[in-house]
Amino acid sequence: MESGILTKTEHKSSIKPKKNEKVTSKAWHLYIVQTRLGHWYTGITTDVNRRFEEHSNGIGAKNLRGKGPLELIFHKQVGDRSQASILECHVKKLSKPQKRIWVTDEQSKLESNL
Repeated sequence: MESGILTKTEHKSSIKPKKNEKVTSKAWHLYIVQTRLGHWYTGITTDVNRRFEEHSNGIGAKNLRGKGPLELIFHKQVGDRSQASILECHVKKLSKPQKRIWVTDEQSKLESNL
């Protein structure tokens, strides 16, 4: 981000802490949001609830503006920023049917760990 241009995975609201927010080493999460038309948006953040609220209020990714109501259909704690970015890139390259299979498999793994 040295050039000042933010990439898709470097959206300013997902990497800069809010005012008065302590800067700590937080775990990163991958999340998937579904639009009213069934389109899926994949992203990463340290605070899934905050980020989903931003998307729902039209503050988040331009890709989701005006496409609500939105539904958070999946999220998973990944680890650090690097791991989250790598997984996000991998998931974004999957076709929609492959993503559906991946999400189902990941949800099964999460449920079996309960």
